[in-house]
Parts: sequence; C-alpha cells; structure tokens
Amino acid sequence: MELSDKSARQLYAEIKARPTRPRFGFGRKPAIVNIDLQKAYTSVGEFVTAYETDPKQMDYVNEMAEIARSKRLPVVWTYVAYMDSGEDCGIWGTRTDTPDSLQNIKVGSRRSEFDDRLKIDSKRDIIINKRMASAFHETNLASLLTFHRCDTLIVTGGSTSGCVRATVVDSLSHSYRTIVPEECVADKHESPHFANLYDMAIKYADILPVSDVLTYLRNYQPAN
Repeated sequence: MELSDKSARQLYAEIKARPTRPRFGFGRKPAIVNIDLQKAYTSVGEFVTAYETDPKQMDYVNEMAEIARSKRLPVVWTYVAYMDSGEDCGIWGTRTDTPDSLQNIKVGSRRSEFDDRLKIDSKRDIIINKRMASAFHETNLASLLTFHRCDTLIVTGGSTSGCVRATVVDSLSHSYRTIVPEECVADKHESPHFANLYDMAIKYADILPVSDVLTYLRNYQPAN
C-alpha cells in the first residue's frame, strides 16, 4: 500500500488536474438519475442526517432536469422510505433504532419527502422508492433504461460515499457510461466525499464540472 500524508481533498485535486486514464465519455443517449435528494439528507438544521456540500446543488440539478425534459430524456428521482415496521430495510436496519435511523424513514413521513427546492414533474419524471444503497438494487431502473435505450447515466445526489457511489459502481457494472457532475453530489463529511470522488474518477465514472454537463445537455440532439 502506498502511504501518503495528503488529504483526500488533495489526492482528488491531483487526479483531477492530471487524470491517469481517458474519459469514458458520453454515449448515444443519457438519463439523469438523482439519488435521494430528500429532506432526511438535505434539510440541514432540521435532521442530523442531512448535509450540504455545494449550496447551489439543487439549482444545478433542477437546471439539468429541465434541459433533459426538453430533450425527451428520462429524469429519475430516487428516495429511501420504509414501511412502519421497518422490516423491509433488512439487515441494514439492525444496527441502530433511533428516530434518526435509516429504517425509521417511513413512507409518507417528512424525512421521506423530496427537498422543497426541487422542481419535479410528477406527471413525467420517474420516481423510484429504493430500499438499499444502489438505485439498481431490486428496482426497475435497469429495465426502464433499456426501454428508453439509454447508454449513459448522469448521477447526482447523496451521499457521495454511500448511495451515489453504490449506484455508480452498479452503473458501470451494467456497462453504462457514467457521469458525475462534481457540484451535484454531497456528503456529510469532507474526507469521504473527496476520497470517493477520487476513487470513482480513477475506476468507475467521469467526474466532470457541472458546467461541462450542462453544455453537453444543451447541445444534445435527441437520438430517438
């Protein structure tokens, strides 16, 4: 193992400035997958589980979603919520049992609600209640992407080190080109945020400035 006294932020800055491999690039048709932008994780000051990295994250996500809709591209929103008993949380819900615990994000609760700043088209956008970290795990996401003939995923949301990373790894495992707009993902703590951006950049995804992603979406010509 290579030892270093550099912070995760510094390591990420280095790989960002001097990439060690070519980008995967955008493919034929993208979809936007927004991970768990719900109040349990975005309402800072109300819930201890919430966090913020870039204060303009929701604005950027809204802008990308609006452009995607205008280009007839799928816009997906996931959220985590469980039945009253919490039994559908599985082993993930056995570590703690407090009001802030994962399995106590109940269907219909305030913690399960999407952030009020988001502009979601409830008649057109795809909304998925997921129960594990990855947006792919036991959901219909893969079949929907097949139906829409998408080969590229633009992934936003939180947390960078948790559900975003799990979704990104599964996205690559399903052979999707995977793009993460850097300003559109967030985490509770600095170190895991940058450590996982670093790791995803090296292995699983293209980590791009949101300005690059917005430019791509504006210039995208519908494939079908």
